[in-house]
Amino acid sequence: MLKALFESSRTTKRLISLAYDTLAITFALYISICLRLGTLDIPLTQREFGTLAITIVFTLAAFIKMGMYRAILRYMTPQALNTVFLGSCFSALTLAVGSFYTHSFIPRSVPFIYLTVSLILLGGPRLLVHHIAMLLNGTRVGNREPVVVYGAGYTGHQLRLALKATNYKVVAFVDDDLARQGSVFANIKVQSPYQLPEIIKKSNATRVLLALGNTPHSRRAQIIKRLEPLGVTVQTAPAIPDLISGRARIEHIRDVDIEDLLGRDPVKANSELLSACIANKVVMVTGSGGSIGSELCRQIIQQAPKRIVLFELNEYSLYRLESELKNIAKKKHIDVEIVPLLGSVQREHRVETIMKTFSVQTVYHAAAYKHVPLVEHNIVEGVRNNVYGTWYTAEAAIRAGVESFVLISTDKAVRPTNIMGASKRMAELVLQGLSQRQSSTRFTMVRFGNVLGSSGSVVPLFRQQIKAGGPVTVTHPEIIRYFMTIPEAAELVIQAGSMGTGGDVLVLDMGEPVKIDDLAKRMIHLSGLTVKSDIEPDGDIEVAYTGLRPGEKLYEELLIGDNVSGTDHDRIMRAEEYCLTWTETQAILDELDTACHDYSCDKVRELLMIAPTGYTTQEELGDAVWLHKSRSAPLRVVK
Repeated sequence: MLKALFESSRTTKRLISLAYDTLAITFALYISICLRLGTLDIPLTQREFGTLAITIVFTLAAFIKMGMYRAILRYMTPQALNTVFLGSCFSALTLAVGSFYTHSFIPRSVPFIYLTVSLILLGGPRLLVHHIAMLLNGTRVGNREPVVVYGAGYTGHQLRLALKATNYKVVAFVDDDLARQGSVFANIKVQSPYQLPEIIKKSNATRVLLALGNTPHSRRAQIIKRLEPLGVTVQTAPAIPDLISGRARIEHIRDVDIEDLLGRDPVKANSELLSACIANKVVMVTGSGGSIGSELCRQIIQQAPKRIVLFELNEYSLYRLESELKNIAKKKHIDVEIVPLLGSVQREHRVETIMKTFSVQTVYHAAAYKHVPLVEHNIVEGVRNNVYGTWYTAEAAIRAGVESFVLISTDKAVRPTNIMGASKRMAELVLQGLSQRQSSTRFTMVRFGNVLGSSGSVVPLFRQQIKAGGPVTVTHPEIIRYFMTIPEAAELVIQAGSMGTGGDVLVLDMGEPVKIDDLAKRMIHLSGLTVKSDIEPDGDIEVAYTGLRPGEKLYEELLIGDNVSGTDHDRIMRAEEYCLTWTETQAILDELDTACHDYSCDKVRELLMIAPTGYTTQEELGDAVWLHKSRSAPLRVVK
């Protein structure tokens, strides 16, 4: 019966609550008068009934206004009990005022007695229903998972309250702040982090929840490193800005962010550099539906451009991005025209027509094929898109009078060992050559490493493999990569684009390189699991080494030479690197075009090696079409 009541409609529950509160107010008044007079036989006249009616009507109206009947009892928090208390106080005040105006025979001390009785009758059953609901939901205290909350500030306290209606039970708080250690919150003592091993052993806690608020990533990294050897799952509560903005709720516990593992604190952006090429201008982003392109669009729209042109080949990605940007503009009251356009950067006439039609002033060229193995298997299309797509878009920008053109490059363009990296370096050479040929359009190339959460990023793959029970696949035990978050990369790209003087190669400071093998093992440890190895044969998750993929390097670099200078931004450097004249560049492009047209993948690779891209490789050609054609070609008979 109770279960059926809990599963009934919201309207039914509200009607039951209204009916109960009406009876509770009536009984509370009767009991209060009885207690005051010391007898159950009390004379009630029309005046007393009038006072009761006034009290009931005003109290229920106040409860409705305060949202008492919108609250879900099974998830009731102390804030809801505060509402009951305030409502009861208002009800007692209404009783006192009502009895005065109706001249009813109600002693002056009755409203004070009534306040206590009404609190018991109105609040008690709600608490009872709350606990019954928790028991029916299987959240009996004895069966709840014990967890430790790291952080006894505002976020930690809110997290504890939110977890009361879940299968988690907070058994201890720990905090680095000496002033908080030793204090007690809701009968839970705040202890030192150095006591964690003892706390975990005594309470059998299997999970530590980080409630660190706005703690910097560098400090978070230190805390996480301290928790790794404890053999517990480490998760985190949302940050305060996400809670305030409504993007997350306090009970939305998630795995530790990779940014916290890296310990990299973002540098405050220079607002002048961010807005220089965007504010009140027409901005176009090619490849706008990709991970970098879409984040560029999100940050560009914050700088209030006059118009933003989204140019994307993938229909769904374009639709999704347009919808998201419209919502951002609506929420933040940004007056901007959003123009979603389908197309390929290899269609020069369409690109030029778009730029001229919408009077584009700034272009961020993010359209490219970036997945190393896929480009190795699709050499001609990779070169067509990355090299010629960049060239055609740049030529269109010159003819359309675009002021600033920013190429999103990659660290794989430095001494490349794969077609993707070589094609991106060739794209850089094209823009450097065009910068010498003309001066109307300012070309800037921004080079950086891996971004977290992008398509093909290793982090979500590791999470998925860990959840599936392993193995976690790493290409090589010594492989090292630079990492940066997508928002930070996009923000630095925009600032770097404002600093270029023409033909510049700007390099983003990626921080310290990360050993992928160590990253995988840390993620396993923070999931409360152990690494299976020869030393630990009974471990939970194995790390399997699959070998370097075609064209993959052990170490990525950001600079070709040592000739580098600083800029006005701490994390942006200017690289002084060798480039060709436009005549030399065009000669290579013409030969490369012929080789692509003939589908001569061996010739394409040879030309990329001859060009000053620094491309070297010992790998066999991996283009799928070229290989199949070579193997299936009929043997020629020599006479």
